[in-house]
Amino acid sequence: MAVVDHHPDDPRIDLELVRAATHTAETYARGDNHTVAAATRAKDGRIVTALNAYHFTGGPCAELVVLGAAAAQGAYELEAIVAVGDGGRGIVPPCGRCRQVLFDYFPDITVILAAGSRPRAVPVSQLLPETYVWADHQ
Repeated sequence: MAVVDHHPDDPRIDLELVRAATHTAETYARGDNHTVAAATRAKDGRIVTALNAYHFTGGPCAELVVLGAAAAQGAYELEAIVAVGDGGRGIVPPCGRCRQVLFDYFPDITVILAAGSRPRAVPVSQLLPETYVWADHQ
């Protein structure tokens, strides 16, 4: 398992993950179609990155694209996720749909957010208080 570079004030903040998403946003996000990058860490230490596919019909967010990319690489157990905007916008929070999907697929995943200029990490369940639990209705 890889040694993870953590924030000195909060070991739940995976700095390598933030750097991977930032690099992807800075390097590959171009134009209006790809404006946000996401990075996720699998339990085996792998980092997977992806870009959103913006479209006026509701193209998928970077967080959803990275879930598919991870699955395509056999990474089904994910520990943490972060999204970073293009143009130096920094860490961006997941939208409501992404929060719900993350909660349904990975109820224990840590989401890295920005609190001003400082990152913070929270369990996805804290982003959806009193959430609808999809599995309860299957």
